[in-house]
Amino acid sequence: MATEHEPIWAAPAPGTRKPRFTREQIAAAALALADAEGFEAVSMRRVAAELGAGTMTLYHYVRTKDDLIALMDDAVMAEGLLPADALPAEWRAALTAIAHRTRDVLLRHPWSMQGLRGARLGPNALRHADQSFAALAHTPLDAEAKIALLGAVDDYVQGNVLRTDDPQHGELSADTTRFVREQLAHGDLPQLRALLGDADPGSAWARLSGTGSARQRFADGLDALLDGVAARHGI
Repeated sequence: MATEHEPIWAAPAPGTRKPRFTREQIAAAALALADAEGFEAVSMRRVAAELGAGTMTLYHYVRTKDDLIALMDDAVMAEGLLPADALPAEWRAALTAIAHRTRDVLLRHPWSMQGLRGARLGPNALRHADQSFAALAHTPLDAEAKIALLGAVDDYVQGNVLRTDDPQHGELSADTTRFVREQLAHGDLPQLRALLGDADPGSAWARLSGTGSARQRFADGLDALLDGVAARHGI
């Protein structure tokens, strides 16, 4: 029998017959709640209510809140997996496909990067890692270089999602626009003055930072990152 400190994956799903709820159903209910109301709304009581069950019934399937979070994380990681026959053979195309899919998943669940931080590793996280290494299997990169590259791509994807999900990104508030205008007029900011010109700072910044769609800007930045890797390693 699993101890309190073992992950939920170390214990078999309860019941020898078909259970009333599967782990997948529990995770789906928790994700839907977080998507609708934010991660803070997720509790054993609320998830049980979403399933039409009592809280103590849910504890029969999920022992702790940490186990519930582990199920949620595993469900999110499952969404990020490419079908086995959809992974391109060429390393850049493969990493690009994985990065775009990961970004789509994180934008669908923007609360997950903070809410699921520290979640216990599950089977789909391992599958995601294995798929990412499969993308680099035919490159001459050693293990350390592969890990560094995958880390850089993950950092780029997550940073892009944080900016894309920020409703203020690309826009300056009225107060900030007024402050910037005053500083441009009286401060020593030659580069910003040259960049923004004589136009209204808010309008000029929105125009300059909003060139192209968010997806296209993501793709262009990812290409630049992979260009650098290819040049550094000669691949």
